[in-house]
Amino acid sequence: MQIDQQKCVACGNCIPVCPMGAIAIDTGLNRAVVNTNECVECYACFRGMSMEKLNPTLVRGIRRLLKIFRLRFDPEPDVCPTSAIIPDELSWPRVVRRAFSDPIVTHESTGVHGRGTEEVKTNDVTHRVGLGEAGYVIEFGRPTVGVWFRDIEKMTRALAGIGIEFEPRNPVTHMMIDRKTGKLRDDILNEKILSAIVEFKTAVENVPVVLRRVDEVSKTLDTVVSVGVSTRCDVEGNSALDGILAEEGFSYVRGKTNLGLGHA
Repeated sequence: MQIDQQKCVACGNCIPVCPMGAIAIDTGLNRAVVNTNECVECYACFRGMSMEKLNPTLVRGIRRLLKIFRLRFDPEPDVCPTSAIIPDELSWPRVVRRAFSDPIVTHESTGVHGRGTEEVKTNDVTHRVGLGEAGYVIEFGRPTVGVWFRDIEKMTRALAGIGIEFEPRNPVTHMMIDRKTGKLRDDILNEKILSAIVEFKTAVENVPVVLRRVDEVSKTLDTVVSVGVSTRCDVEGNSALDGILAEEGFSYVRGKTNLGLGHA
């Protein structure tokens, strides 16, 4: 994303809209500028603001005049008064930023928008996780933090070393050149995104080993990490995970149940 320097009037309305804090006023230029290293191409600024087409020269003149009298002319807070926010023509590999950060973009690899995976919400019909198996969701990044693919790769390679099975219907898995080692494409490693989800499964008895490895690696990453573990309950509604998680020091609450209403 770019700010058209000819149109910007430095009103600053776009600054709080950016979930990555990538927009700031350059006091030397007296214009808003985008830190392209931090911008994840989520389009929140472009889509989240109304675009008016006031004359930039006129707006700047009015603002300068009112400043003399210690008054201000500011547009409504959700408005870019001069339509100065301009999307870039994205090419590979930068386009992966938008694919993983813009919630309305559909991932080509999975056909799912957002972060590109239905996770285990549809397990009743997709059978991702079977009896005796544990399914994992590791989420990287948050607004204002984001995550580099190079940090995601540190985790996927560490987990691959303990014999996990990556979920094939996941956009991060599609970025791997070798699923046995968890190696991602080299050309995306220096791309930053808002967040991503890595999914995989193991036998239930391997849950302690996996959780300890996730904890160990997460401490070396320049982002935030959260992990979810799930399994199928038996016919009596019991979960094999309950005792394992308690022994590992995790408390849990059965606060959400997904019921499959469709059919495979």
